[in-house]
Amino acid sequence: MTRALSPKLVAYVALAGVGLVAALALRLQELVVLALPFAVVPAVALVLARRPSVDIHLELERARALEGDELEVVVGIEAASGADRLEVLLEVPRGLEVAGGDNPTALHLRDGETRDVRIDLRCARWGGYRVGRVLLRARDRFDLVAWEWAADVRLPLKVYPREEFLRELLQPAETQVFSGNHVARQKGEGIEFVDLRQFAHGDRVRRVNWRASARRGELWVNEQHAERNADVILFVDTFTEASDGSGSTLDLALRAAASLTARYLQQKDRVGFVTFGGMMNWMLPGTGTTQLYRLVDSLIDTQIIFNYAWRDLNVLPRRTLPPKALVIALTPLLDDRAAGALLDLRNRGFDLILVELAPQPYMAEPRGAAATLGRRIWELKREALRGRFREAGVPLAVWDDERGLATGLEEVSQFRRRARVAVA
Repeated sequence: MTRALSPKLVAYVALAGVGLVAALALRLQELVVLALPFAVVPAVALVLARRPSVDIHLELERARALEGDELEVVVGIEAASGADRLEVLLEVPRGLEVAGGDNPTALHLRDGETRDVRIDLRCARWGGYRVGRVLLRARDRFDLVAWEWAADVRLPLKVYPREEFLRELLQPAETQVFSGNHVARQKGEGIEFVDLRQFAHGDRVRRVNWRASARRGELWVNEQHAERNADVILFVDTFTEASDGSGSTLDLALRAAASLTARYLQQKDRVGFVTFGGMMNWMLPGTGTTQLYRLVDSLIDTQIIFNYAWRDLNVLPRRTLPPKALVIALTPLLDDRAAGALLDLRNRGFDLILVELAPQPYMAEPRGAAATLGRRIWELKREALRGRFREAGVPLAVWDDERGLATGLEEVSQFRRRARVAVA
C-alpha cells in the first residue's frame, strides 16, 4: 500500500510556499499570517489521516462458460478500519467485457462493515482467464490524502468456444472393433440388414427369416451389418493464422474442433487431437465426458507460436494416430509445412478430410494494380494446392463465418457418397 498526496493537498502546500517566499522577499509579516493556514491544513491532514485496513475476496458465479455467456462476479470487501471514500476497480482481462454493474465504483465504509460489489461480465472470446485483480484507492474525509494498493485474489475462468450447428457428422471409411453407432462393413450383430444365408448350428432363433424359410422349405437367417465405433483425430494447424482483430482463422478452428468433439463423443466414438505447428500438443483418443473436458480444456490453451522449423509427422507418438482413424484437418492452408504433413498423412493411408478455414474475410482488400495481381497469383496458388489434395482423394470443404460449418461438411458427405475408385 502506498500513500499519495491529493492534488488539493499539493495546492495547499504550494500556496503556503508561495506565501512564505513572498513574505521573505517583500519583508511583509502580514503575508506570513496569510500563508500560515495553508501550511497548517496539510500538517493536520497528515497527522489525522488514518490508514484503512480492508480485506478483499472474490466469488465467480461459475468457473466454466461459453462464448457469449454472462456471469456475475462478486467482489467482497470487509473493512477492519474503514475509509470515507473507497474506490474499487476490477481489472477485466481482454476477451471479457463489463455487461452490468459499476466498474469502477466508490463506497463509504465504516469500521467493521462488509460490502459486496456485483459486476456482470460477458464472455466475448474463448480462452483461459484469471479474474480477480482489484485496484483500490482510499481517501480521507477532506480528500487530502489517498492510499493506493492492489489485491490479487484471481480465480481461473475457462470460456469455451460456442458450438456450431451440425446436421450430421462425417462417417468414417472404416470402423473399430468396439460397439458404437456407425454401420460397419463387416457382418455381425446389428439392425442394418445385409443378406440372407442358410441356418447354421449356433444361430439364434430370433434371426430366422420365417418368410424366406417358408418359401424355400428350409431355415434361412438374416445377416446384419455390425454397429461399431470410430477413432476420430482432430488435426489443428497452428503454424499461422489470418486475423483482423475481431476474429481469426484460429477462432474458427477451435469452434469447429469443440463442436465436433462434443458430437462424436456423444455417439461413443473415441476422439483425440493434434495441434501441429510452432508449439505441438496432442492427446490420445479417448471417450466419455472426462475426455470431452480434457480435450476442450486443452483446445482453449492453443495458440499460434511463430517458428521457422520444418516439422513432420515422425515427431508424434504412434498411438496419437491409430490405424483406421478418421482425421479431420482444420487449416487455413497458409503454411506449406502443414500442407506437406497432411499430404503425408494421406500417403500413409489415413482417411483424411480437409476443412479449409477461409482466410479471405480477415484480409484487407488489395489496393492498386500490383496488389490486385499479387492477390490473384496467391489465389491461383491456393487453387493449385486444393487440386493436389483432390488428386490424392482428399475431400475438401471451405468454411467461413458466412457459410457455416454444416454446409461445408454436407459437401464432403456428398463427395464421399458419389466418389468411386478409379480402375486403370
